[in-house]
Amino acid sequence: MQNKYEEIDAYEYKMIEAYIDKPEVTSWYVQAFKKFTLHGVDVMRWHWSWWAFFGNIFYLLYRKSYLAAGILFLLTLVTGVIPFGGLILWILTGGYAPYFVYKSYKEKRLEVESVIEDESKRIETMRLVGGYNDWAIWVAVVIHIFIWIAFFSMIGIILTMLGLAAVDAI
Repeated sequence: MQNKYEEIDAYEYKMIEAYIDKPEVTSWYVQAFKKFTLHGVDVMRWHWSWWAFFGNIFYLLYRKSYLAAGILFLLTLVTGVIPFGGLILWILTGGYAPYFVYKSYKEKRLEVESVIEDESKRIETMRLVGGYNDWAIWVAVVIHIFIWIAFFSMIGIILTMLGLAAVDAI
């Protein structure tokens, strides 16, 4: 069995694990975060996430990357009027959203390390400031239900207007 600390030092692994707050996916984030650093310099790189692809804005809200989620929301409004713009943005989100989670992690880590000396307190603080928002999942589910209801309602209205819907004959 491979030691989970072989790729990065134990402290870095624990900080990422605390920030992500889901041990079962920590190794995925470690791999992603390693891609985003080149000799100590942050580099935006592609790292595919199906959760980001399907979750879009809600993935970023779930991972507490609020600024990136707000910007993505605005981009969604703009690209929604461009043919295939939404689809392209959706694909780009799947590849680049993990980078914004990394940026949020780095900001929180630097802030925590600048004020807390004790390593165990740093790790516990990262767990508190990081983690995830369960409410983002519920908001996404509710919004998607409303979107599907609206979609099928519009189809029904269009079919009725075209006279293609089944109408009770009197």
